[in-house]
Amino acid sequence: MVQPSEIKVLIVDDEESIRKFLELGLRNEGYEVRTAEEGIEAVNVAHDFQPHIVILDIMMPGIDGFEVCRMLKSAGNVAIIMLTAKEEVEDRVKGLTLGADDYMIKPFSFQELLARIQARIRNQFPHLLSDVAIGPFRINDARREITYHNRVLALSTTEYELLKYMLLNQGIVLSKATILTRVWGYDFGGQENIVEVYVRSIREKLGDLDHTLIRTIRGAGYRVDLP
Repeated sequence: MVQPSEIKVLIVDDEESIRKFLELGLRNEGYEVRTAEEGIEAVNVAHDFQPHIVILDIMMPGIDGFEVCRMLKSAGNVAIIMLTAKEEVEDRVKGLTLGADDYMIKPFSFQELLARIQARIRNQFPHLLSDVAIGPFRINDARREITYHNRVLALSTTEYELLKYMLLNQGIVLSKATILTRVWGYDFGGQENIVEVYVRSIREKLGDLDHTLIRTIRGAGYRVDLP
């Protein structure tokens, strides 16, 4: 799969401590990183740097993160993960409406941010990938095969799409409603318990009898945890 060094990440935040923390962490993971502390600088850096991923704070001096998001999205293909210090539904809706691809609330886990960056790469930049290796799994989309510890899983079309989606978003809690929308489609008229049926089948094929690979997060959904 694509190496992190081929992926460019732009960090935009007016707090120097956050910029330095994220820059150091992402460089250590192998990403090419640039930073900006306010909106106009971010737009200028993005024009020259052409990042794949932008980690974008909402509240900044000058133009805010919403306007930066709008400007960057209108300029080309870029994945934007927005950051905010408060959990406001209105902020989330506004950001997503302007084209943001994901949303995280401060303070956040660096490991979760990494998982979200990797999910965005796999979902928005598939041309950078051939076979996708995720822990003991390997996804070959051309052959529509998923192997687990070098064993090809006998999956139906829907099982393949469901397991692929969950693996590409490993480490992130996925609600049944989100899974239905992404795997079955917006116009699916069935019930959410169909997700339970398919997850149960996939667990059986993985031998995941103790649910350590695909975890049920009570009241929230499912999360793939890999060693």
